[in-house]
Amino acid sequence: MSGHSAPLPNTSRPTRPHLTFAQIVNMNFGFFGIQYSFGLQQGNMSPIYRYLGANEASLPLLWLAGPMTGLLVQPIIGAMSDRTISPRGRRTPYFLVGAVLCSVALLLMPFSPALWAAAGLLWVLDAANNVTMEPYRAFVSDRLDESQHPTGFLTQSAFTGLGQTLSYLTPSILVVLGMSRDRTNAHGIPIITVGAFLIGALFSITSILWTVRTTPELPLTEAELARIRAMPRGLGSTLREIADAAREMPTTMKQLALVYLFQWYAMFCYWQYIVLALAATLFHTHDPTSSGFREAGLVNGQVGGFYNFVAFVSAIGMVPFTRRFGAKTMHTVCLVAAGAAMLAIPAIESRALLLVPMLGIGVGWASMMGNPYVMLAGSIPEERVGVYMGIFNMFIVIPMMIQIFTVPLLYGPLLGGRPENVIRLAGALLLCAAAACAFVRAGAAWRAERAALAAASP
Repeated sequence: MSGHSAPLPNTSRPTRPHLTFAQIVNMNFGFFGIQYSFGLQQGNMSPIYRYLGANEASLPLLWLAGPMTGLLVQPIIGAMSDRTISPRGRRTPYFLVGAVLCSVALLLMPFSPALWAAAGLLWVLDAANNVTMEPYRAFVSDRLDESQHPTGFLTQSAFTGLGQTLSYLTPSILVVLGMSRDRTNAHGIPIITVGAFLIGALFSITSILWTVRTTPELPLTEAELARIRAMPRGLGSTLREIADAAREMPTTMKQLALVYLFQWYAMFCYWQYIVLALAATLFHTHDPTSSGFREAGLVNGQVGGFYNFVAFVSAIGMVPFTRRFGAKTMHTVCLVAAGAAMLAIPAIESRALLLVPMLGIGVGWASMMGNPYVMLAGSIPEERVGVYMGIFNMFIVIPMMIQIFTVPLLYGPLLGGRPENVIRLAGALLLCAAAACAFVRAGAAWRAERAALAAASP
């Protein structure tokens, strides 16, 4: 340990007003639009890049926008939101700005005339989502007492599942409503994809506005206002705050970093290559202009919608189990289920049977978006919730950046140039994440450790 003593989390936080389940739903409804946007990216960016001429091995590099903007934007925005005083509160201004920018990028994305335009708009879209994301997670921690954290974060996870369910299914729904699955615009992008992005632009702004209207932030106390006003201003001070927080990072958070390394490397592999893997295993094609490739995109939308619906249901159903067994145990079990499911996918040649592994992926996805934040929220000081949520996001984006630069090197020599092998790699890494999660000190073990440190402090 360094000589700089880390501040202990504030275990005597003032009690927040107890919210009903309906109030918690309203508070988290904005996450529906954010995650609809993310679902559009996960299900459609690789096909869009292929329609515009990208090759398979270079796809990870074209996904650089998400992790890079997350690395740069979220810690800074999180720290800034801790210091913000406005008539709307600390977090709300960031929700609104991010939602507007996200909607504009979603409107323009399906009309991209070339590969460079789509890649550039993805940078704008991801930056906008990142402006919204960590202040939103901090908002949940601000608004809820610790006893309601499992309900709050797992409800947020449920909206992740619901938003992404609809985003994945929207192209298929548009086909059912009469749109042609094979009709494309002048740049080769299917019209059903265009429609999905336009719907996403509407959901992005309206869902955030619903949360802002129904769930105001709690007013800051005079002591909190005085503390924030006394903080030094400027980018330099914000960066120093991030550095100090990183140096004083709680043990639980450090141990979750290894879990996230395996977990998010795996998920980025899955999102980038699942359409290509399904095209190869179900339709025996790698040609993005073929009807089989477009059909693989629709199949991915259907099974992706299914696993996100499973995530929606299981996130709510997981709440009593997380309370009883702990977030650590639940997350370990769910990662095992997701890893086994991904290992099974490449061997399946029936689209109906694909729904079976999607049960495991859905349960795993629900846990990823909820349980780690339950573990984290109780281990960080309340005056640094925003900055620590931003730093925690670095544990997501750094593995994604590692994936972006390593998969192109591995794709030919070690993975045989076969997208289905990328999915197998993802499954193995999720099992590694489960093993790492088993060693995280959370819950009673973490509290005992902190109590011992507190007792030893002069």
